[in-house]
Amino acid sequence: MTSRKLNFEKAMQELEKIVQELEKGDLSLEKALKKFEEGVKLSRYCSRQLEQTEKKISLLLEDAQGRIVTREFAPEKDSGQE
Repeated sequence: MTSRKLNFEKAMQELEKIVQELEKGDLSLEKALKKFEEGVKLSRYCSRQLEQTEKKISLLLEDAQGRIVTREFAPEKDSGQE
């Protein structure tokens, strides 16, 4: 997995496939553990990709004079999540 070129979408597809395989419950303990470890790596990769992307997002806004300005994206805090 780590040796091939990976993008976010491909990583998510692989992660979904692993989850489905694990949910079936027909893997040996050794194979299930290996799949779980691979899933954790993919999950961490996707999380890093999302964090990096979030840092790059800027909102385009129009100021009072009609000019386009940018500002950094600040996600709203969800008070129910903590």
